[in-house]
Amino acid sequence: MERENVVKSVSRALDIIQLVGMKKGGLGVTEIAKQMDINKSSVYRILVTLAQYGYIEQDESTGLYKLGYKFLEISSKLLDSIDIRSEAGPFLQQLEDSTNEVIHLVVYDQGEVVYIEKLEGTETLRMHSKVGKRAPMHCTSVGKAILANLPSGMVHEIVERKGLPMHTKHTITDKDALFKELVQVKQNGYALDLEENENGISCIAAPIFDHLGKVVAAISISGPTIRMTEERLNQLKEQMLDVGSQISVRLGFSKQSQKNGKNLFG
Repeated sequence: MERENVVKSVSRALDIIQLVGMKKGGLGVTEIAKQMDINKSSVYRILVTLAQYGYIEQDESTGLYKLGYKFLEISSKLLDSIDIRSEAGPFLQQLEDSTNEVIHLVVYDQGEVVYIEKLEGTETLRMHSKVGKRAPMHCTSVGKAILANLPSGMVHEIVERKGLPMHTKHTITDKDALFKELVQVKQNGYALDLEENENGISCIAAPIFDHLGKVVAAISISGPTIRMTEERLNQLKEQMLDVGSQISVRLGFSKQSQKNGKNLFG
């Protein structure tokens, strides 16, 4: 019986935390008791206990209870422990299994992308990419997926500093043409590389966002253009968007965390 009471108290404490966390200005004892349909003395005892551990605090001016800074400490440690490669791993494997093509995971670093994971697929395909290697942003699908979601000033700075060197005859080397495409990338939610970085290779990529709503990485599917036809790319786009979204959620992303109007492309 004692064990059941302890579990019930823990359950009530968690319910109170959830209730308080949903109300920006905080909640009073009476309101919490009414919503949970339990007596005020029980609510008060739980609140006092949570406050002792820093999970709840009382606003001195209003008397209302709100979440304590302990949650910031815990969430910060959780976010620090999140490893993009491990979080993305199952989703990358899923993409490889369903497409049999090369799968990339990259992160943004100093105006370039860095490959941090590569799954080779089951089809024969030679690509320049390898884990640890850097690649330009303007001519790769992963690079464009990230560029389209960076702040305006950063995009201009990257283009000015890195330029738009030609890698194939299909590489976009005009600044206005690149910006026009990035607008489309932002609207679509995915980016394409149609033989712009390597001849005969086409790719589709989706961005990955962190808990602050900032783009931090991208995933892609790459294959020979003979297989990555327009029809197949259209078939893959929904899967890419879904996987990018799922990995972002694993990194703490939510719609509320996304910053609106903070980048060049809307």
